[in-house]
Amino acid sequence: MNRENQSSVSEFLLLGLPIRPEQQGVFFALFLGMYLTTVLGNLLIILLIRLDSHLHTPMYFFLSNLAFTDVCFSSVTVPKMLRNMQTQHLSISYPGCISQMYFYLLFGCVDNILLAVMAYDRYVAICHPLHYTTIMKEDLCVQLVASSWILSCGSALLHTLLLTQVSFCADNIIPHFFCSLRILLKLSCSNTSLNELAIFTAGAVVVIFPLSGILVSYGHIGASILKVPSTKGICKALSTCGSHLSVVSLFYGTIMALYFSTSSGSSNDKDMIASLMYTVVTPMLNPFIYSLRNKDMKLALGILFRNKILFT
Repeated sequence: MNRENQSSVSEFLLLGLPIRPEQQGVFFALFLGMYLTTVLGNLLIILLIRLDSHLHTPMYFFLSNLAFTDVCFSSVTVPKMLRNMQTQHLSISYPGCISQMYFYLLFGCVDNILLAVMAYDRYVAICHPLHYTTIMKEDLCVQLVASSWILSCGSALLHTLLLTQVSFCADNIIPHFFCSLRILLKLSCSNTSLNELAIFTAGAVVVIFPLSGILVSYGHIGASILKVPSTKGICKALSTCGSHLSVVSLFYGTIMALYFSTSSGSSNDKDMIASLMYTVVTPMLNPFIYSLRNKDMKLALGILFRNKILFT
């Protein structure tokens, strides 16, 4: 397919959220506050883990990577959405749209795989506590994170390269606040069967397998707790993996609530609500979940503020 057909559309129009003009200011302030909370909260987690030597463990190593990914994930779409809401400049160039879609897929995949890696870490900590330090070595932790990034890069690059081979003829209006792969394929006037096959195949690798890993890990954790049904053991397990389980429940609970509900509403509306949850709400809540439910994080935060006061 020649380049002339591919470049017949030089830009797209992002319609954004279905908000009335008189409500634009309120929602702009709301989403700006949520985005700033996301960035500052996750950067604070990274700073605490970096500064406190007691947090230099596999669990917090994975958490710092998750916090970094959440910041990047939100930054791919939210600033552009806020700019469109403020200026009503809805256009985005063809290269800009493809780039936004690539990084959205990249950071979304990394986020998903990291949740599975953290579930495995909690499984080893609870089911094999005596061998935890020998199993979760630094080299293995780095390899798991690196594999998450490599696999996600490969998946996002596959979708991006396949998308650049399709044509966009006339319709360039995207009823969304970012360049969604699903919607871009609908706008295409080419045969997208290969793209859909890639979505199905890559989706099994970066979504189904990580989710299965999470379920298997927590299944073993639950079985281990039931073998010694003591209040102390249950409390220890909850303190060890309660924060991660809350984040997983929020992440996948949103998917189930939106895509398996029988309530009325268009698929595009559900997709937009789900995207807001992934890119705005969940990354914003993660720092609160990990800081409020984790005594080590609260202790590190207290030490940081005390040192700051003493230094001042």
